[in-house]
Amino acid sequence: MKREYLRWYSQRLHRDMELLVFGHAGAKVLMFPTRDGRFWEYEELGIVDSLADKLDAGHLQLYCIEGLAAETFYGFHRHPAERMRRHAAFEDYILQEVLPLMAQMNPHDSIVVQGCSLGAFQAASLVFRHPHLFSKLVAFSGRYDLTMKVESFGDLLDGYYDDDVYFHTPSHFLPNLVCEWRLERLRRLDIVLTIGDADPFLDNNRYLSRLLLDKNVGHQLHVWDGRAHRAGAWRKMAPLYI
Repeated sequence: MKREYLRWYSQRLHRDMELLVFGHAGAKVLMFPTRDGRFWEYEELGIVDSLADKLDAGHLQLYCIEGLAAETFYGFHRHPAERMRRHAAFEDYILQEVLPLMAQMNPHDSIVVQGCSLGAFQAASLVFRHPHLFSKLVAFSGRYDLTMKVESFGDLLDGYYDDDVYFHTPSHFLPNLVCEWRLERLRRLDIVLTIGDADPFLDNNRYLSRLLLDKNVGHQLHVWDGRAHRAGAWRKMAPLYI
């Protein structure tokens, strides 16, 4: 399969950013790594290989980006407000730099957004905030409220809350969403959520599913056996749902 490495200095993030592109044609897939993952994570975990048939056939083209978790939600050396500002800058980088690059490289009109674990949150936040730009969301083992405390997982914003937290958290802003223009575009999306039946974020996924149902937003919620919060499960999920 075709593999291309790209790097440039982002004026929005004031740092070099890297990504890998796999495939030569087809629907474009923007892929967010996990909390500790880098832009090469999906290749390293074998998820790219699990999609090799679709990539070689020209059905998909993957854009594997940096997630910047250590500078945003897991940047505990920063004040939570600064973490949110950095996340907003990261979103701007995707919208103003990565998406135009994808359009330049591939004229296909379909953009899928995918992520695992923290990447699932980033993917969902981006798609639900800008549904007119995308055609599909595929989110594996996600936590869609980073302020919630579950088992050993704490509030990633240390109790801090403001409008930025609200408007970037799907399970917070969706209940109050009444804009018909945005709701209609959400209803056009193909949305796939997966979670393990032993995953601590199962209830959060079910809650997000109920919110979407309440807004008449069609979607699929697939509950897998066990925790399913690992590369082996994601390798099986990828060819089924992406």
